[in-house]
Amino acid sequence: MQFEITREYIDYLKDLIEANDTLQLKKLLADLHPADIADIMEVLTMEEAKKIYLLVKGDVASDVLLEINEEDRRKFLAELPSEVIARQYIEFMDSDDAADVIGELPDEKREEVIAFIDNQEHAGEITELLSYDEDSAGGIMAAELVAVNENWNVQKCLKEIGRQSENIDEIYYVYVIDNDNRLKGVLSLKKLIQYPTQTNISNIYQKDVISSLIDADREEVAQKMEKYDLVALPVVDYSGHLKGRITIDDVVDIIREEAEKDYQLVSGITGDVEPSDSVFNVTKVRLPWLLIGLVGGIMGAFVISGNEEALEHIPNMAYFIPLIGAMAGNVGVQSSSIVVQSIASGGSNFHSIGRKLLKELGVALIVAFVLAALILIFNLIFDIGGSGRSLAFTVSTSLFIVVIFASLFGTFIPLVLDKLKIDPALATGPFITTTNDIMGLLIYMVIGQFLF
Repeated sequence: MQFEITREYIDYLKDLIEANDTLQLKKLLADLHPADIADIMEVLTMEEAKKIYLLVKGDVASDVLLEINEEDRRKFLAELPSEVIARQYIEFMDSDDAADVIGELPDEKREEVIAFIDNQEHAGEITELLSYDEDSAGGIMAAELVAVNENWNVQKCLKEIGRQSENIDEIYYVYVIDNDNRLKGVLSLKKLIQYPTQTNISNIYQKDVISSLIDADREEVAQKMEKYDLVALPVVDYSGHLKGRITIDDVVDIIREEAEKDYQLVSGITGDVEPSDSVFNVTKVRLPWLLIGLVGGIMGAFVISGNEEALEHIPNMAYFIPLIGAMAGNVGVQSSSIVVQSIASGGSNFHSIGRKLLKELGVALIVAFVLAALILIFNLIFDIGGSGRSLAFTVSTSLFIVVIFASLFGTFIPLVLDKLKIDPALATGPFITTTNDIMGLLIYMVIGQFLF
């Protein structure tokens, strides 16, 4: 049954903490999933959360630490001695998770924690992982894996798998290596139990194995695992040496983080921001695009002021300025969002750019025709401002052209940014909206002067 945090439960927990009833607290925590314990800690004060956490031991404690949000984890670890962090938590973590946690610590404390790790092999693996870029395959891989030599037989492989799997939670694949630790292929557990014990591994393993280079971007890793439906991906260096593996849980985290990042970019937030960040930090990442929007609004005002004579002659055109601007921005954001989504899923290449533009042109023509026809009918019926057919045809013609322009512009810009190795999500928010607002107004004014 799924655990649910209630106000009554938290009040009861706080009473136990205040009474220092450790026995009852341990009983309550014993049946909870690490993620639930982390959720409980988030609604407690730092001191209360610390008392709760120190009652949890071993694997559960390390899992809880990983479930706590990054900002709270930093604050929590800052209050713990380096020796406690190393021996009570890091020792129980996989190398990739341990590297992530230690990487959040200040440099001096990071070195202290690593020095207190009793398992020198584990400490060495963590140190190596910390040397890689955190956004690369090496930065997200785990050193723990099961590997067998291509020259062994099934019997020896089974024995080695039993030995190597002691510190691994899940065995997804058994990797086959040569004497120089170069990745040769992958072996399924099913084949191991199907063949006689004296069968040589070289005769039964799958040689065509999908892997990732150690400096590959983590988004590329996620796309590869999604494309080939993999639950784990081996990581190799440029010489083909097996360095580690990336599991599906890490990829899920990457996909979530990238989705959050793109959502923030679309919303006009140019940096990482957490709910717990200070007012200054939140303002710093939100203000740049708002300033761009302000500049865009000023440019729009210049466009209108530059056509003051037209508006004096045809004042009723002003009624539809908000409509033209809003439709231009909305259509552009729709188009760019679809393209950015396609790029994020690995669907962008040189040959597909032309097809995307042609497809978007077809969609734009249909959408533009429908919207222009509706606004034309509306104006002919209601005759807003009493300007008759001239204004009706001006608005509908302008809207038709603006929708087509905004659609193509919203499609083209993300594709160009992607080719320039710039995150295309930058184009999806205020940039597209502001540019299309200005161009929409300009098109509207020019057509207004031409048709009236």
